[in-house]
This record gives sequence, structure tokens and C-alpha cells, in this order.
Amino acid sequence: MTKVSIIRFKPKPECFDIFLNNIKERNRERALTKPPTHYLLTTPDEVIAIIFRQESEFSDSSAKGVNWLDTQRHLLIQYSKEDGHTIPLTGTLIEY
Repeated sequence: MTKVSIIRFKPKPECFDIFLNNIKERNRERALTKPPTHYLLTTPDEVIAIIFRQESEFSDSSAKGVNWLDTQRHLLIQYSKEDGHTIPLTGTLIEY
């Protein structure tokens, strides 16, 4: 099964471009695969990652993502105490 994660980040305004470049660099390989397994989109104040992973890779990949996030938190604004620096949503891709 394929898992899809949508993760919202809110960089500090003065750090937006730095964070965007950092996340692009971290995920360049997955963004350039055929087909891509990592996409980014931006709004005026957020960077949103969309990631496709096999269920067997999900746990290890998520742990690595959290470790990377720990190096980036100083560039981000907390959404709330409960959500912290990201708003994640993950589910199973339903294919027709």
C-alpha cells in the first residue's frame, strides 16, 4: 500500500526562502524520481510537502523526517502548543 503524507510548515517570514531551499535540497532525489514521490507547494506563508511512500518505508522515513525537522525548528513558527511546528496528515492512497 502507498501512504501519502501532507505536512504543513510555517517558516518565519525572514526565513521562508532559507527553509524552502533546505527542504528542496533534502528531498531533491525523491522529487526527481520517475514518477516523483515528493512534491512541494507554497502559499504566501506556508510550505507544504506532499510525500508518497510505500507502507514498508513509512516508519523509517518518518523518523528520519523528524530528525531533520529538529535541525529546522529554529526557522519555523509553531502553529500551536498541541501541533508544534508542523500540521501533518497521513493516510492510505486509494487507487481506482
